[in-house]
Parts: sequence; C-alpha cells; structure tokens
Amino acid sequence: MKKIKPNFKTLGPRYGKLMKEISNSIAAFTPQEIVAFENTGNHSVTINGQQVVLTAEDVEIISEDIPGWQVANDGKLTVALDITVSDDLRYEGIAREFVNRIQNIRKENGYDVTDKITVLIEDNEFVREAVKRHASYIASQTLATEVKLTDDFSKEDMRDVEIDEVVVKVVVSRNG
Repeated sequence: MKKIKPNFKTLGPRYGKLMKEISNSIAAFTPQEIVAFENTGNHSVTINGQQVVLTAEDVEIISEDIPGWQVANDGKLTVALDITVSDDLRYEGIAREFVNRIQNIRKENGYDVTDKITVLIEDNEFVREAVKRHASYIASQTLATEVKLTDDFSKEDMRDVEIDEVVVKVVVSRNG
C-alpha cells in the first residue's frame, strides 16, 4: 500500500499560502493517482483557481508495511517479502538452535570432534514437535547416535539451554 506526503521544503518556498490546500489535495490522492504520479514524475492540481504542478521532488511516496510482509522500496521498485513463520520453519529453527547449543556443550565438555554422543532433551511442549521432526538432522549435525525426548534427568551433567527464551534441560554424554 503506497502513501504520499508533501515535501514542505520544496513546496513551502514556492506555494507558501497554498500549503494547507496542497497538503489536503495530496492526502486525498487515490492509490491509482499515486501510481500514475510515480510513472509520470509529475501531477497537476488546481488550488483556489491556480494550477499547481507537483514534481517527484515535491512529494514523498512510501510503501506501508502490509501485516505479515516486509516491504522495501528503491525508486519505482517495490519488493514485498512474506515474513510469516510457518510451523515447519519454526520447528526447523528450533532444531538448528539445538544443534548450536549441543555443539557448544560438546566443546565445553572437551569432547573430540569425532566422539559419538547421546542427546537427551527435556520433553517440553515448546520443543517436542521440533525434536520429533528433526531428531535425525540434530543427530547428523552433532554426531549423536541418539536424540531422545525424556522426562528423566537423574544425570549430573544436565544443562539448561535457552531456545527462543524457553529454558530446556539437555544432557549430552559421550558414548562408550
């Protein structure tokens, strides 16, 4: 959605007394008039019987963000990107965060990069579906022979990790 605003710096010196009427006229532009203005680079309006020719320097045309979309402009080019995060994308992001946290735990524990590990992740509603869907990805990226959801955390080497501001318990242990 495009909006148009007057540029008072260029219009003021030329049309001082008519500025309020010019501003109101610009505010009343339809979306079609805004597009036509962008294409031609000028637009004529009649204010109090006086013809006023507006140029591209006399206005600022901006694209408003559409809910769920990110909008960017460069001259006449406008690009809108759908930034809605689907469940699939959210689950994949959570899995990637786990890979990062598990790799950090491996390093902190002094494990060799070739050591096989077992990963136990707290069965938390926030991460459950992500771990179920992406357990093999997490395992392949961290050299885990097993990635499992559990509620049993009797091991001493349990860590709290933060995934999207949710704290989840994780145990990373070397096999053998």
